[in-house]
Amino acid sequence: MDDKGLRSLDEVRVDIDAIDAEIVRALARRMELTQEVGRIKGGDNRPFFTPERERQIFEKLAHMDSGALKKSHLVAIFREIISAGRAAEKVLTIAFWGPVGTYSHQATVETFGRSVELLPVDSIRDVFLAVDHGQADYGLAPIENSTAGVIPETLDMFPSTNVKICAETFINVHHHLGSRAKSLAEVTRVYAGPQPAAQCRHWLREHLPLAEVVDMAPTARAAEKALSDPSTAAIANRLCLETYDLDVLAEHIEDQSNNRTRFVVLGHNTPAPSGSDKTTLMFNLRNRPGELYQVLGSFNKHGVNLLMIESRPAQRAAFEYIFYVDCGGHHTEPHVAAALAEIREEAMETVVLGSYPSYDPSLRDL
Repeated sequence: MDDKGLRSLDEVRVDIDAIDAEIVRALARRMELTQEVGRIKGGDNRPFFTPERERQIFEKLAHMDSGALKKSHLVAIFREIISAGRAAEKVLTIAFWGPVGTYSHQATVETFGRSVELLPVDSIRDVFLAVDHGQADYGLAPIENSTAGVIPETLDMFPSTNVKICAETFINVHHHLGSRAKSLAEVTRVYAGPQPAAQCRHWLREHLPLAEVVDMAPTARAAEKALSDPSTAAIANRLCLETYDLDVLAEHIEDQSNNRTRFVVLGHNTPAPSGSDKTTLMFNLRNRPGELYQVLGSFNKHGVNLLMIESRPAQRAAFEYIFYVDCGGHHTEPHVAAALAEIREEAMETVVLGSYPSYDPSLRDL
């Protein structure tokens, strides 16, 4: 120890090395316990991805005294610990709308961590089919954006597959303009998917009023196109621009700073109740007056919070529609079950697409 009462750098590093060794031993023990859990799950065919259990872990972390360590950093660390633990049981294959660098890729990492096998596919449809046909254990698909609304391509795939919603993930959307151009004045064309273009409409109108906006999805493909021509640009996230080595001409060009996209995890298992859940269902109705009114009345009658309702054309018949609903609660909870029972009596067909832990802030505020 020096004259100022400070220890030497070597002394501090010795303590750090000792703590690192303790962490490794604790992680090894945790891995052993995780493998034991895996043997229990494997014995009764229980799923390896249990979002309700992971929710419990993250909620406990939020209430722990982590000192100088930020809660977000603690969650990020444990996300990878949990990911490695799952991989010790079974390495999961996750399908997402690729290639790498898309928001779907970002959502996959934030949901499952990095200890997974990535399966980038060419479309939202291919995500559903990869899960439905057993090529992937789970899939990530965007379903709703806070600015542009629902993603119809996702809703339209549920009637033609047997996949369920197992979890949801919210991604903060920050769009940047990437290009090989030296300035905005050189940009004559902007590549962007329909959702990013809609979310940056006012910025584009103000800063690039003469530029042609070309539909190019997903964001990674837009970046690929911009890489080949210095007079073009792409709207993409920072991970994507870094992946394709594009310079950032403008940051945060989204029209709304609180822009978020909701992703759903597609699989075959139904999570147990977590205490803060969301249920998604679809139903179709007879073409008679008051049918939708009766169904919506069932939610109100039993005190079920209706979070979203959307209609889409039914593919099997012209001018018929399928209704999609998000509501608060797990389908096994008495008030939700009672509402569903009444809806099944009224509707021609009712399918629960999933009950799963929700991170929707609107539910936490209730």
